[in-house]
Amino acid sequence: MEWMLGSIVAPLGFSAYGMASGIKKEGLDLALISSEKPCTYAGVFTRNSLKAAPLEWNIALLEKKSMISAVLVNSGNANACTGQDGRDAVRESAELLAEIKGIDKESVLLASTGVIGVPLPMMPIRESIRTLAENLGRSTECSQLSAKAIMTTDTYQKEAAVSIEIDGCAIKIGGMAKGSGMIHPNMGTMLAFITTDAYIEQQALQKLLKTSVDDTYNMISVDGDTSTNDMVVLLANGCAGNDVIRYGTTQYRQFEKAFNALNLQLAKSIAADGEGATKLIEVEVAGLSKKEDARKMVHAIISSSLVKTAVFGGDANWGRILCAMGYSQAEFDPRNVDLSFVNNNKAVSLMRRGTPVDFDEHVAKSILEENQINIKVDCNSGWASAKGWGCDLGHDYIKINGSYRT
Repeated sequence: MEWMLGSIVAPLGFSAYGMASGIKKEGLDLALISSEKPCTYAGVFTRNSLKAAPLEWNIALLEKKSMISAVLVNSGNANACTGQDGRDAVRESAELLAEIKGIDKESVLLASTGVIGVPLPMMPIRESIRTLAENLGRSTECSQLSAKAIMTTDTYQKEAAVSIEIDGCAIKIGGMAKGSGMIHPNMGTMLAFITTDAYIEQQALQKLLKTSVDDTYNMISVDGDTSTNDMVVLLANGCAGNDVIRYGTTQYRQFEKAFNALNLQLAKSIAADGEGATKLIEVEVAGLSKKEDARKMVHAIISSSLVKTAVFGGDANWGRILCAMGYSQAEFDPRNVDLSFVNNNKAVSLMRRGTPVDFDEHVAKSILEENQINIKVDCNSGWASAKGWGCDLGHDYIKINGSYRT
């Protein structure tokens, strides 16, 4: 596996562009991803019962097993909780793009991110969509523009691409994502778009995405809020010319390894760019009898406001971690727990077999002042483990969200 430039346009047959249409007061706000060949499509969506209008459209296309040729994404407006007007805006956007590109409207996916409960302004889309389509390209600049156009409170664009060889055939996977606040995916506001030129059957594609999302995007949290707009979509156009990849084969496992690495890179970049964040927190829980219990415990720790604020302040208040473990609903014996902070070449043990350990506060504080903090928990009761990623919670989170709409 080799990391490469190009993001979503790295795979053969894909192009992209991003521009300022006027949906937002300033900055890029409209992006388009396009494939020269119709794509097999897989998707995973928020479990929030309030789903934005674009998600309703995309889920219907997934159920129909539609082949997808383009994805239109806007930022600055979530088109969520907008009633029939929101659904009409989705349909019109798909129809406009379909007419310009000469494709079926049901081969167009839609995504939106931004303020909830405000009608999506269609005039900027009507006036810009042709320009957007006519400027599609495969350059690094085009991929960067599209990645910037989907950002809201993100401080940088999130892109990744990898190349692998399967049976002598070069296959590429590219992706871009956005997310900074309202991040607690349960498939936050979080969007991810992944492209590949691999030829892979749809059933395998959907299983691949669901499994990968559970171990990557669903293991991050910024603020504990699950958005109305969370979605991860995967498009495969087969332009690489490989033999079809089927579920469970050696080729599938090769592809899966690279796919998971790309998603993990994007997921961690979302957690690290949490609104107002200064530190990335990695939590690793081991030694439980059930994987699901390990996941629950990780989620409880990375989602705890008290843990996050302690990390922000460099305070080794490890009792907050134990407290989160206790209410996680995971089954474990507190008398068996080992707990430590780790970073680079430094480590400090806080608890061993359920008993507090005398530790050097200065060493602990120096670890917590790094840009990345690793919290390691071993419950010493089994072989199941899980990892998750979050960030600290500081003053700037309140500043950003206290005036986000106005």
